[in-house]
Amino acid sequence: MKNLATLIPIVDGLAERSDEPALLYVTVDGTRAINRGALHGDVQRLAAGLAGRLRRGDTVALFGPDRPEWVVAALAAVCAGMTVLPLDVQASSENLAHMLADSGARLVFTTCDRLERLAGAGLPVALLDAPDGDPRGMAALMTEPSALPDIRPEDPAALFYTSGTTGLPKGVPLTHANLAFQLNAIAATGLLGPGDRVGLPLPLHHVYPFVMGVLTPVALGLPLIIPQALTGPRVVQALRDGEATIMIGVPRLYAALYAAIEAQVAVRGRAAVLLFSRLLAFSVWVRRRLGLHLGRWLFGRLHAQLAPRLRLLACGGAALDPALAWRLEGLGWRLAIGYGLTETAPLLAMNLPPSPRLDAVGSPVPGVEIKIDAPSDQVGEVLARGPNVFAGYRNLPEKTREAFTADGWFRTGDLGRMEDGWLTLSGRAKELIVTAGGENIQPEEVERAFAAHPFIQEFALLEWEDRLVGLVLPEPGAICRAGLMDVQAAARQAVEETNPRLASYQRIVEFAVTRDPLPRTRLGKLRRHVLPQVYAAARSGWAEAAAPLPPERWAEPDRLLLEDPAPRQVWEELVRRYPDRHLTPDTGLRLDLGVDSLAWLDLALAMQRLTGAELTETAIAGIETVRDLLRAAQVAPAAARALSWERPDEVLPARELAWLRPHRGPIRAAHRLLIALNRLLMRGAFRLQVTGLEHLSAGPCVFAPNHASVLDPFALAAALPSATLTRTCWGGWAGIAFGNPVTRGLSRIGRVLPLTPEQGALGALALAAAAIRQGDSLVWFPEGQRSVTGQLLPLRPGLGLLMARFPLPVVPVHIAGAFEAMPLGRRWPRLLPIRLTFGPPLDPLPLIAAGGEAVPSRITEAVAARLAALAQAADPTT
Repeated sequence: MKNLATLIPIVDGLAERSDEPALLYVTVDGTRAINRGALHGDVQRLAAGLAGRLRRGDTVALFGPDRPEWVVAALAAVCAGMTVLPLDVQASSENLAHMLADSGARLVFTTCDRLERLAGAGLPVALLDAPDGDPRGMAALMTEPSALPDIRPEDPAALFYTSGTTGLPKGVPLTHANLAFQLNAIAATGLLGPGDRVGLPLPLHHVYPFVMGVLTPVALGLPLIIPQALTGPRVVQALRDGEATIMIGVPRLYAALYAAIEAQVAVRGRAAVLLFSRLLAFSVWVRRRLGLHLGRWLFGRLHAQLAPRLRLLACGGAALDPALAWRLEGLGWRLAIGYGLTETAPLLAMNLPPSPRLDAVGSPVPGVEIKIDAPSDQVGEVLARGPNVFAGYRNLPEKTREAFTADGWFRTGDLGRMEDGWLTLSGRAKELIVTAGGENIQPEEVERAFAAHPFIQEFALLEWEDRLVGLVLPEPGAICRAGLMDVQAAARQAVEETNPRLASYQRIVEFAVTRDPLPRTRLGKLRRHVLPQVYAAARSGWAEAAAPLPPERWAEPDRLLLEDPAPRQVWEELVRRYPDRHLTPDTGLRLDLGVDSLAWLDLALAMQRLTGAELTETAIAGIETVRDLLRAAQVAPAAARALSWERPDEVLPARELAWLRPHRGPIRAAHRLLIALNRLLMRGAFRLQVTGLEHLSAGPCVFAPNHASVLDPFALAAALPSATLTRTCWGGWAGIAFGNPVTRGLSRIGRVLPLTPEQGALGALALAAAAIRQGDSLVWFPEGQRSVTGQLLPLRPGLGLLMARFPLPVVPVHIAGAFEAMPLGRRWPRLLPIRLTFGPPLDPLPLIAAGGEAVPSRITEAVAARLAALAQAADPTT
């Protein structure tokens, strides 16, 4: 690449090697490749169309997700002599309106699903995703290539708005010279070369991904890989299918990558975790002490699964935790760390591999000067100047004066020190907390210490009424796994265990628990000016408002989940089920919503109905929060979707099918003894009364009893004739029926089928279907859980699905008195009378004959009506 003065030559260079790929857009349906020649032609035609419609210097906004058309529109606007304005698609309405007005935008490129958000702006729009022939589409703006304006280095090329950590975003204009300097500096490193492919899993509205992820690959002639969505599965697919060798990321992305790797190892058991940790520690030690890279060999299987060709992780946008950096190097990747700001276009310093120091952000970029506003070897504000530094904020002369020293050095606002040419950072000047005792505290150091506790997902440090306090976002999954159910108590435990590890002046004196994600920018930086408001809300309990948290208030990675249809449908289903609960991505399914093992069947069935995805045993074992469930919906294996519970042999392992075998020999004798003992106990101690036996038929059927007590199955077993019992299977919660060797043995004798959440809905229904197909009757508690009031609960859909496929007679059963004898939570029963009534059987065939998708619902509703009628007849006052 020749030394650049403007960005125009990088577009002109696309005409060379025109058949080679320029953009690879990886979707679930495949990869769309755009070669260099096609990209060059599209950019030239769109640039000509823009030049004929707008004036030189006008601002053209881009308000849409990452896609090839976004890149075409950005390059075309630059070539036409205009200023490109990349906008955050997740920006609040207030910020979006401010940026459009402050920038003086004349045209907005957007997508169909974002038109509504731009309705009040009064600006012409061009659609990046318009169907062919749509007059609003980008193609409608294209004309035959023509002469374009001459571009000077001092001409503005792009306008970025800061992320707004301290209020409304500020406009940062960058010239061609600013950006060209960066591209020249990157090319001079030799870090990227022929054969490299660049994966870009970041939103393009920020200067770092725009320069490093878009302009750099185009300038160096390297293919750029764009994932369809910025979520874990889509990113991994793009890196793998696009054969990426380099990934452009930010610290939160790499932290999520490492956490996903750890989670993958954890499900394989303690031995795997121990082996992984020991190998990684060894690899890091060898890398640090001897400079050898063994990770790619030690963790070859991991690389093969994620992205076999990926060799380099570029990191910028925020500070990377050195411990995480060493782990990533230990796993076999090389790290290139960059430091800078939007105002510096962006790089000021680079730490390139192989680096002996991953705790530093690197050395100054050649041509950039950096100094510390403090005596030698002491911490002070980082000052910078160079060809990449902007001239000033748009429409903010006072802010511009504040941003520069009297002799022209740019104030970065970061604190750091220079040692032997290495720049290390220690926080932000504006974030520094000075205690009443004169101690200086950098919040990030304290926040990392608290966030390291397993019970804390996020932590923010702030001053409140001259006291040092903390804002805690708990980690419900870890709290549940520790056997705790009180979030507040768990948070207090975490604080009490962490505080003593800190210096006395760093310890907090109070904390508040929030269940909402902490306010952050798109790059993961805390919006500290908002923290006092959030803390006050958490203290007052307002943050626990009984309503689902709108997705626009979620953290960036969680919002991106809803861009996939499957997680979005699951979230909408949760909102429908729990409209008066404070649902957030961190809501614990068990801890906060009370989703017990029996309720998993209903939830998994709903998920399968909505998305076609069946939760596997491994997936359910790791689901503790709403976030986990949304991720599971996204990554559920396609193979599982093709399986059918109607064909049990395809779904169930042999060990589960074994539970269906009829009893023989000693087990049959034990079964008869168990029947006799149970009948003696229920009819003696509980004076069991049974009516409606005339409704039982000789053939197989499904018994559908109400469920309010642990005594219910024993009462039903005592009421059924012995001949019927020998050919009847029971759906039973494995947590009770198989919780220990004694109950497991009794359940095996009693022909109880082990229904567990780990099976998923498919496994539970498959067991029931297998029992029916071999000619057995089935006992199925259609409420799915015990009633805490004794009143009939809404029925779950499982019975309707089962009967729609296997239309056996359904015998409703009403059990009265068992709730009074032993309600939920009581350890020992009262010896009160129990009455059991068999109702007339329901024939599902007439309901099935009506056809349609509503057949299972009609059957479920009919069974519910029969059960309600039996309850009314048993107690007319209900």
